[in-house]
Amino acid sequence: MSSFISALSSSTEKSSGLAIRSHVQNGRFREALSLYISSHKSGDRSDNIVVTAAIKACAQLSNMYLGSSLHTQMYKHGYSSDVYVGTSLVGFYSRLDGIQIARKVFDEMPVRNVVSWNTILAAYLKDGFLESARKVFDEMPIRDVISWNSMVSGYAKAGDMESAIILFREMPEKNPASWNSIICGWIDCGKIAFARDLFDQMHQKSTVSWVTMISGYTRSGDVDSAKSLFDQMDERDLFSWNAMITCYAQSGQPREAIELFNQMRKLYINGHLYPDKMTFSSIISACSQLGDLRFGLWIEGFMRDLQIELDEHLRTAFIDFYAKCGSIERASELFIGSSKRDLVSYSAMILGCGMNGKASDAIHLFDKMLDDDIVPNSVTFTGLLAAYRHAGLVEEGIRCFTSMWRDHKVAPSCNHYAIMVDLFGRVGRLDEAYRLIKSMPMQPHVGAWGALLLACRLHGNVKLGEIAAHNCFKLDPKASGYYVLLANIYAEAGEWDKAKRLREVMTEKGVSTSIGFSWVEFG
Repeated sequence: MSSFISALSSSTEKSSGLAIRSHVQNGRFREALSLYISSHKSGDRSDNIVVTAAIKACAQLSNMYLGSSLHTQMYKHGYSSDVYVGTSLVGFYSRLDGIQIARKVFDEMPVRNVVSWNTILAAYLKDGFLESARKVFDEMPIRDVISWNSMVSGYAKAGDMESAIILFREMPEKNPASWNSIICGWIDCGKIAFARDLFDQMHQKSTVSWVTMISGYTRSGDVDSAKSLFDQMDERDLFSWNAMITCYAQSGQPREAIELFNQMRKLYINGHLYPDKMTFSSIISACSQLGDLRFGLWIEGFMRDLQIELDEHLRTAFIDFYAKCGSIERASELFIGSSKRDLVSYSAMILGCGMNGKASDAIHLFDKMLDDDIVPNSVTFTGLLAAYRHAGLVEEGIRCFTSMWRDHKVAPSCNHYAIMVDLFGRVGRLDEAYRLIKSMPMQPHVGAWGALLLACRLHGNVKLGEIAAHNCFKLDPKASGYYVLLANIYAEAGEWDKAKRLREVMTEKGVSTSIGFSWVEFG
């Protein structure tokens, strides 16, 4: 009978151990620890593999108390010399308590394998101790491809591409991750041509290799090269599609992003590919740029059909979308329902209120943002200044413009100057608008001159109108709107000869007569 009970107990321990390991492998860390604690209270004795899994769960949940308890228990259960338990503790302490205790545990390990060495190497690299990491690397009795990749990646992330390349060339064996580390390093350094050269040398390219290169072109603004690579891919997974859709959305090509999404959706309809949160984040951004409320509403419905939860990142994207589309009430609902209001969500709401003429709401949100100890950024002030402009609150706008650099250390951009020029211009303070442009620390862009030109059109100022227009012509020679505005200024002032001559100049330069220009961008 006792042997039966013993066998039954052993069977129970094995099944609970398997369940704990399964929970950890599938990311169910709370369930794993709950089951571990329950089995421990029942008197079950966990083997070294189960203890290792429990320590990993503690690391993932940042549970220092339980992890330390497991460290103590390993002596009681005789696992103090177990390489797997020791290695998991090194990883645990490096993640939660810094490198010192992790190193102490590592030094006390009587037996170490290559995984143990890789774990302490990764710990030094994570905390930015590159020299100490290299010392560990040089001391390793055996190195595998992970050891080499970690060190190469560490140098690349630190921007030391010379050391990274030297080590990369010394590698006895390279896998796609080795190449990807170097490619990422060159991309981070802004050397996209070097990255592409290495990419082209790869015999076996993983999906990560393709996506890394596409993302690199996105960062450098080379959309055509990104699309060319995307088209060359024999097989495209979700990450590939997301990378290209994101490229279009971030590069100001929202229509292309939506067109590509629609191509991807055909694969979903056929059951081959399912969009995820990253897909929708980029598409919502594209809808925001287009101001396409109808398509954005459809996207929200499609997400519900796919049972994709609205996390804080997507919620903020929708806040920005609805605010820019003029549906400020829906944006407010989402903002109020947010469990974590951060800089991005506050700025999106302030910008939305500013664009939709709700100055008091924008000001209230800005004050609330400061009360929440959130530091405003450039986008925040774009929205706030736009609110003052819509309301015609010149003095308040001036104070805000001054405060942004004096009190909040945010350097005004060309866009901020353009909004202020427009604010002065709307109320007829054209000389102040002109002086502000002349005082800009950077080269004034067409937005600032365009705002002044429009103000001159509204208030009939020929002299300043000519100055503003000629600067617009130089900066954007093919935009007909600026010519038309100056021609209208001449016509309203009765200077018909100048108006006629200007239209002749347009014909000579091949400038189209279609009107379409913007003097303030909110991007």
